Amino acid sequence: MSSTRKDPPMTAVPSQGKGEFIRKPSAFRNWITADGSSGFKAEPNRYHLYVSLACPWAHRTLIMRKLKGLEHVITVDVVDHFMGQNGWRFSDEVPNATKDTVNNCQYIRELYFQVNPKYEGRFSVPVLWDKQLKTIVSNESSEIIRMLNSEFNQFCATEEQRKLDFYPNQLQAEIDELNSWIYTDINNGVYRCGFAGSQEAYDGAVRPLFKALDRVEDILSSRRYLTGAQITEADIRLFTTLVRFDMVYVGHFKCNKKRIMDYPNMWGYLRDIYQTDGISETVDPEHIMKHYQASHVSINPHGIVAIGPDLDFNSSHGREKMGGS
Repeated sequence: MSSTRKDPPMTAVPSQGKGEFIRKPSAFRNWITADGSSGFKAEPNRYHLYVSLACPWAHRTLIMRKLKGLEHVITVDVVDHFMGQNGWRFSDEVPNATKDTVNNCQYIRELYFQVNPKYEGRFSVPVLWDKQLKTIVSNESSEIIRMLNSEFNQFCATEEQRKLDFYPNQLQAEIDELNSWIYTDINNGVYRCGFAGSQEAYDGAVRPLFKALDRVEDILSSRRYLTGAQITEADIRLFTTLVRFDMVYVGHFKCNKKRIMDYPNMWGYLRDIYQTDGISETVDPEHIMKHYQASHVSINPHGIVAIGPDLDFNSSHGREKMGGS
């Protein structure tokens, strides 16, 4: 799986004195509402998503858009899998990537400067863009998926999709609790392992990571999904990390104590969600593997992209016997 670079590779990631990877908070936290009371009214063809197929945070938004039947409501552009010093780049020369069809930008960073010429934060994806006001609504994936879940219901493609609720009232406390430790120890934990700048920082991240994975494995021994019989946003948020784990995190981020394939319940769960209608269409192994291994030269100086592993996400999982959706 070769990779051709067009830009210089990305520079080192932020860290503190002990070599710990520190993720900076998202800068744009506006909210779209069905009634428009927030100043951003849910409307068809007003909003646009900028995503990377490699990025697990952006992947969340693509999954929610797909499950809620909003493809005809919210348009999407996809960046190149390679991230250079100028950040995410648009290109229609890369399979499944696009040019910027809304603002005609060459890089994601240009969107941020278009909104704020003095912007000094991260040039991250996803970006939820308002085509009417020509501004960024949000670059916080956890909040974007909640907007897509609840605020665009009148525009969902089918009645069944309109009724889907991935953050139901009766499960919100449990979902929030799950999200809290799964984000810290797993979603962000793999990055804290991969970008650790010292042995101490790595040891401080990898042990909680596998302790948390053991905890997930135990939960899934008696539940089809994290909260029981239905998929929730907690599952979507975990899935986008798990589907990348054996592909890149095991080797590239040194998360090699165990693979997801070595966890019987979690491996079945991963395949169960992957095989849920529409979700497999959002997974692009080529973008995932090439992005991490070709872009992160502080970890992989020669940008060589590994050939494997062979993963069969379509094999039988048997978890439907546990009931639920």
